[in-house]
Formats: sequence, structure tokens, C-alpha cells
Amino acid sequence: MNIIVVKNYEEASQKAFEIIKSLVIEKPDANLGLATGSTPIRLYELMCEDHRVNKTSYKDVNTFNLDEYYGLKHDHPQSYYHFMHEHLFKHIDIKKENVHIPSGEGHIEEDCKRYNQLLSNNKRDIQLLGLGSNGHIGFNEPGTSFDTSTHYIALKESTIKDNAALFFNGDLDAVPKSAITMGIHNIMESKHILLIACGKRKAEAVKGMIEGEVTEELPASILQRHPHVTVIIDEEAASLLTK
Repeated sequence: MNIIVVKNYEEASQKAFEIIKSLVIEKPDANLGLATGSTPIRLYELMCEDHRVNKTSYKDVNTFNLDEYYGLKHDHPQSYYHFMHEHLFKHIDIKKENVHIPSGEGHIEEDCKRYNQLLSNNKRDIQLLGLGSNGHIGFNEPGTSFDTSTHYIALKESTIKDNAALFFNGDLDAVPKSAITMGIHNIMESKHILLIACGKRKAEAVKGMIEGEVTEELPASILQRHPHVTVIIDEEAASLLTK
């Protein structure tokens, strides 16, 4: 792992933006694996600002999102489809047909199979990840097999609480209890993995991911076995590291 420790969330977002922009300029038709949640919001703002000011183009880029809540329609304000369009897609020149997000509706087994095939045919040049406070990546919760491909998963109570606090005004009942997510095997197929983690509440998961044993009880620990991982963490998230 290439570990980059920065002062704060803003610096982490700036560093991640530099990596994404460099790839898009070098490879205009890059496959970008994208994430949702609070972590990438500033990164997406920087991408939009850069597109507006410097005209960096995304017209030939293909994107593949990690996950989606199950049971929310596209136009639901808390769906990840809505999140991605509000925070990124409607502000850049990406083609609608080049945007791929798992479906939160329909026949779950067919949707998983379809998205998994899409990922198999389109290896990501870079996969952006956040890190759950319980060590999850995507919605691959503790205990998820490292061999999983795209699948349906019931969310852990800790994830539901985190998401309620961040996006549902603290209302636990409003948070969907399940999701469709890119599997750990799919994530590990990416050529380059870029993980951002900030804040003290991520410190324990960061320590386990970097210095702990590789275990399915902390899904992010599998990244120790990937040949090209960049981890960007702020000082608070890095506070428990000993190496």
C-alpha cells in the first residue's frame, strides 16, 4: 500500500482529485469505479469545478458505481443514483449511456448477474473507495467472503446508524436495511484502488486495514493483497497507526 497522510479532509480530497484527473487526461476513455457517501463529496466538487474552469472532459469516460440501496427508486433523494447525478454527473460532460449504477429495484438476482457481467467486461482503471467505521468497503459488511461478486446484502446495525446520521437526519427507520453491492472480488479486479478515509471515527478501521491481519471480519484488510493501492488518510484517521 502507498499510504499518504495529509492534514485534513480538504487536503485528502485535493490529493485524490490529482490522481483522478491525471488518469482521465492520460486515458480519456478510462473506466472509473466510483463511490458514494460523505467521503467523496469534496472530490466530486473539485472534479466539477475543474471541468467548468479547465474543461477537463469526461465524455469518453465510463463509470461504475459500487453500490445502491435496495428498495429505493432512482428519484428518491437518498438513492445513490440521485446522489451521483446531483454531486457529479449533471455537472460534467459524461454521456448518460456511460454511467452505470446497480439497480435498487427489480429482480435482485437478475440485477446482480447483469451488473457482475458488466464489471467482468469492464475492468476499472481506478476504483474509488471510502471506508466504513466497521471496515466495510462498498457495502461488503464484516463477514462477507473475499470471493464475492456483485450481491445483495443485509446491512449491519453500525452501517445503518452511520448512514442515518449522515443522510437520514438520524432516522434509523428511514434507512434501507439492504443493498446491492459490487463484491470484494470485483473490487480487487480493479487495476488501481484509491481509498480515502478521514476523521477519528475511522481510525480503528484504518489501523486494522493497514496493520491488522487479513480477515473477512474487516473486509478492507484484503487490500493488503492488492498490487496497487493508494490510501489517503488525514491525521485523525491515521492516529492509531504505529508504523
